[in-house]
Amino acid sequence: MTTQTHSLPSTANVTLPPAATRKLEKTLLAGGIILLLITIALAFINKDFTKQFAHSWLFAFYFFFTLTLGGIFWVILQHTTNAGWSIVVRRQMENIGANIPLIALLALPLIPVLPYLYKWMDPQYTAGDPIYAHKQGFLNIPFFTIRALFYFGTLIYLIHLLRRHSIAQDHDGYPTHTLRLQKISFIALPLFAVITTFSAIDWLMALDFHWYSTMWGVYIFAGSALSSLAFLIILTFTLQRLGYLNDVINKEHYHLMGKLLLAFTVFWAYIAFSQYMLIWYSNIPEETTFYIQRNQGSWYWLSLLLVIGHFIIPFLLLLFQITKRKPHILASIAAWLLLMHAADHYWIILPRKHPQGIFLHIMDLTAWLGMAALFTAFLIRNARNSALIPLRDPRLQESLHVSN
Repeated sequence: MTTQTHSLPSTANVTLPPAATRKLEKTLLAGGIILLLITIALAFINKDFTKQFAHSWLFAFYFFFTLTLGGIFWVILQHTTNAGWSIVVRRQMENIGANIPLIALLALPLIPVLPYLYKWMDPQYTAGDPIYAHKQGFLNIPFFTIRALFYFGTLIYLIHLLRRHSIAQDHDGYPTHTLRLQKISFIALPLFAVITTFSAIDWLMALDFHWYSTMWGVYIFAGSALSSLAFLIILTFTLQRLGYLNDVINKEHYHLMGKLLLAFTVFWAYIAFSQYMLIWYSNIPEETTFYIQRNQGSWYWLSLLLVIGHFIIPFLLLLFQITKRKPHILASIAAWLLLMHAADHYWIILPRKHPQGIFLHIMDLTAWLGMAALFTAFLIRNARNSALIPLRDPRLQESLHVSN
């Protein structure tokens, strides 16, 4: 068996210092746990706060779920397409995806408040409802639970396999790991598509079981891929500002990530517009209810912001080559897109609690910030437990010298 060895630039810094990162990790863990405990405590004040907790927690949970989902997608895509340019950023994709066990843990506080989110779980509410009767075979608590276990179990196992072989190659350099990763990814790709689609239906579309859209799964996928790519750009930029990955990741890599960011910005807008246009054109009451609710009161202005902020502004900025080759500009655009991704999920979930208009509750902030702190802490732990790039991947030199 032959192994591969590659030389890295002398200025490359590809490992995190254990002592300093442990201290930061503990600080973030403590802060995150405190914020989430405050959010949970507020839920006990009264019934309205309990309902608010359910929606605020789902908003934060699903935002970070889509980040991990996107991280897993980019790892799978790189292996299935045998891409060479992205080797130097692949480990960060793996680290983002490896946070899925944390996301599964964060889903647990939702269990007791599920009836506040999903009216179809209340037999009195659905009694005699012909639409629910038609969907009851899919929307019932035992099947809902089995599906959730399948989503998390499959994703955790997939990213564990993908990351285990990737890190093992750092030590033994066997190219057979690359072939195994490709085989695993070919199997993982259809599973990922199924999980993305049905989890979006279960946890978001079923907030109103009367409503349906055949494009919903693709819409959520587009947002997941876009937001996780934006997060990867910010993460890469931050690591370089802290002195890591010097001369390993250069303007060519940022340029390529910027091109993908532009492509998925357009893809998200295309799916969003297609979904809206088809529902408007068909004018079926069970479909139009979603947009009617979001075109009333202050929700209308958030709908308008998504059109301008989630598509027009980043699209125009990313058209220029200079914005994709300047890391600080690209990271700023990526941060804006992450903000728009949060606004998109707020727009999807919170109108169910506040149909009269936007009402930013303190629990929206404490739940989101608490999960952000825990997400970052686990990300640091993942990054510390391995090198920041796949050190002995056979295509590493191709990635180091990529140009476009």
